[in-house]
Amino acid sequence: MTRTDDIIDGGQGGAFGRSGSPARSILLEHPVGALALLCLLQIVFWTALPALVDVGPPRDVAEGFMWGREWVLLTYKHPQLPAWLLETSHLLTGSFRWPQFLLSQLMISATFVFVYLLASDMLGRTRALAAVLLLPSIYLFGWSGTQFNHDTAQMPFWAAIAWLLWRAGRGDGPGWWLALGVVAGVGIYAKFSTAMLIGFGGFWILYDARARAQLATPWPWLGLAIFIGLVTPVVIQLVRIDFLPFSYAAERDQWVLANRARLYYIGVQAAEMAGMFIVLGICGLLSKKRQPEAVPVLERRALVYLLWMGLGPAVLTMIASLFVGIGEAWGTPMYNLVGVVAIALLGRNLGAVELRKLAICAAVFIIGVSTYYAASAWAGCNLFGKLQPVCWPARTISEKAEAVWHEQVSGPLGIVAGDADLATLAGLNAKDKPSIFTELNYRFAPWITPQRLREQGMLLVWRTGTNAPPEAADWIKDRPVKTVLLDWSLKARPISLSFVVVPPGTEPPDASSTSPGNAESAPANAPKL
Repeated sequence: MTRTDDIIDGGQGGAFGRSGSPARSILLEHPVGALALLCLLQIVFWTALPALVDVGPPRDVAEGFMWGREWVLLTYKHPQLPAWLLETSHLLTGSFRWPQFLLSQLMISATFVFVYLLASDMLGRTRALAAVLLLPSIYLFGWSGTQFNHDTAQMPFWAAIAWLLWRAGRGDGPGWWLALGVVAGVGIYAKFSTAMLIGFGGFWILYDARARAQLATPWPWLGLAIFIGLVTPVVIQLVRIDFLPFSYAAERDQWVLANRARLYYIGVQAAEMAGMFIVLGICGLLSKKRQPEAVPVLERRALVYLLWMGLGPAVLTMIASLFVGIGEAWGTPMYNLVGVVAIALLGRNLGAVELRKLAICAAVFIIGVSTYYAASAWAGCNLFGKLQPVCWPARTISEKAEAVWHEQVSGPLGIVAGDADLATLAGLNAKDKPSIFTELNYRFAPWITPQRLREQGMLLVWRTGTNAPPEAADWIKDRPVKTVLLDWSLKARPISLSFVVVPPGTEPPDASSTSPGNAESAPANAPKL
């Protein structure tokens, strides 16, 4: 591969040249330091500002916290690495509020680092920095990161797999294949769709002569053995639960097909990329003019790799969305390398001035968009009365739930159920650390058993004025309903929640919808994307 480090990173002539400006100096001479500052900025602003205004966690986060305390390998939706991380963050900090934002930003910052490592191998350190500086302008690395879920958790694994495979495929040594096996295996625990990138990587190994030659050594096969060893427990558990996550995904796809326009997914992805193209235009990288001292940016082999691994999964998913239902968040980890692709194709125009503009744009997007997010979230809840998940007073709901429970039962609150979203909030901050009985279905909450229900009882919750979940009817019967008002906004009226205590000693109803052997495979309510 043509080495560009000496040309563009050394400050001797070339497009960058020397500059006495401190800002340019750190960008040109200390790109790793600039990357560290970028990550610090990302972590501080996108953790602190959302944590100040979001009093309730997003749905996926609340669910993840509740599932994390069960320490199961799989739920009916996904593998549970994100839930384990959420529970660990709570055990370390005692908070259910700000750690999830920090987790998201640590994942995104780790993604920045792995993208930089891959790009520096291909483009040199300075152009690698430029590639990462494009990422904060993409929606997925900003606003979308306010929710730590499986899609966000995948991001660094996708970036790390791309870097490790590139190093392994060019013959850098056995350690790269072994590390690739570990990271790819753990990535499956973040979300099953990591397998898509692994599949693309496998096809690239077969296509690329240099990578294919490595198959004559034992190291790729040992890396594969490590990968298989790591994912085997997941496969075994999938079989045990009758592949419920795939049934859930299939139902969600059907919901998307029925409720979204055919081009919806592609339109969302294009909108999420818009900021990057604006930045490219501002920095002059879309101009056709070429500087006379510009150098070739990337060899063909590396460009093929970038296009295949960096754009292949995203393009395939867009094509698939025309025929099957694809949730808009599925593309979250698929755009890690778009900045590298952009610099590889347009980087001949990149000089010191353009690099400085990229750095300014990155800072503006991080500070500006995070500030706008915080202001809009606060105003939406408190001034405009728009009830969103982040507006729900999570701690107060848990306190009220425990108070209602202990008015009738002296023992601890062990199980919460009812409306899926409100039940998670009722149990989230509760001192008794209750378990969630998802959809009142044993298959969706295998940590709940009829014996446990007899011993501990259960608290049901739903929003007053709406019907109680139909699966709760046999539990509610003629039991008294306790209504509680909750303030949540400076302008809007309080919300009212209904609680029903199902005391210990109650015999679980003989209902097929909640029996452990029920063949039902997915929730009846519309899936949340």
